[in-house]
Amino acid sequence: MKVLNINSSSNRENSTSTAYAAKVVSQLKDVYTEVSVLERHTTYSDLPFINEAMLASLFVNGERTEAQVKALALSRQLVNEVLEADVIVISAPIYNFSVPASLKAYFDLIARAGLTFKYSESGPVGLLEGKKAYVVVSSGGVEIDSDVDFAGKYIKHFLGFLGISDIEMIKLDLLMFDAEAKQETANKQIQELQAK
Repeated sequence: MKVLNINSSSNRENSTSTAYAAKVVSQLKDVYTEVSVLERHTTYSDLPFINEAMLASLFVNGERTEAQVKALALSRQLVNEVLEADVIVISAPIYNFSVPASLKAYFDLIARAGLTFKYSESGPVGLLEGKKAYVVVSSGGVEIDSDVDFAGKYIKHFLGFLGISDIEMIKLDLLMFDAEAKQETANKQIQELQAK
């Protein structure tokens, strides 16, 4: 089993979302044999925002030039990591009601027509079916799935757009108010998880 662990917190040492994603990965290793893990930290991978050269290279009729292929090289690497993964573990703190900018940049880089989704007569179709995703979302004061949650809902929608419908949310929300109870619930959920 190949696990892709995507972390996005700016806090390298004491991130709740990163720590609980690590617990998910550890549990998968305990439950399944031959688990390999690739870690990708969006905040510390120097991911670019999509620029003009990349944008022009995305929409090319026919074969891309060498410069266009180069402009999309990192995007293609990230896409390959996702394509090869059986299980995707995403950790995201909520910053100002939404995901960290680095995670949004990562999502922009892996949303590739013809690779992770395609257009059909009835609209876009995700190409990443059959994968399992665990999404760890942490927040101090925002309740996951509330009207002001633009992180958890967004991540679920984005993964669904790419064809990933088997998503398990691990909610560590409202930690400023009842951290101990939230952590206990999350720990129990992780102890009981199965990948597929």
